[in-house]
Amino acid sequence: MSRPPLPPFTLESAAQKVRLAEDGWNTRQPEKVALAYTEDCAWRNRGEFVTGRAEIIGLLKRKWTRELEYRLIKELWAHDGNRIAVRFAYEYHDDSGQWYRAYGNENWEFAADGLMQRRLASINEHPIAASERKFHWDINAPRPADHPGLSDFGF
Repeated sequence: MSRPPLPPFTLESAAQKVRLAEDGWNTRQPEKVALAYTEDCAWRNRGEFVTGRAEIIGLLKRKWTRELEYRLIKELWAHDGNRIAVRFAYEYHDDSGQWYRAYGNENWEFAADGLMQRRLASINEHPIAASERKFHWDINAPRPADHPGLSDFGF
């Protein structure tokens, strides 16, 4: 299986890879999202370390059970060869209705077939009021092309 765009990345193909990842994560479909990763992909996500698609699916299911109305924006930070650095922010609320905004950075490393073989994520979050939310689009659709990105918000 191949997952274009493939490394080595250009500025354009790295930005495309980031947007494809954002769109995939915004589906909140763990099984679909996990197909972007190698069978033995290694993740560090906050304090969790997982390896392989089955563990990735489990982590994502737990995540999206807690993080309701999740909306994510990713932005390319840097790229070189088969690696991409990304910054991101996402908003969600918990089951009590409290909204949060999370910010973070990810380092991605890809296999030759375009599947991610390593994902290292550092994430911080803080509570926000519903009136402070910035990410507004249909929850069942990707972020519209004309919706502001992270740099537009100054994040």
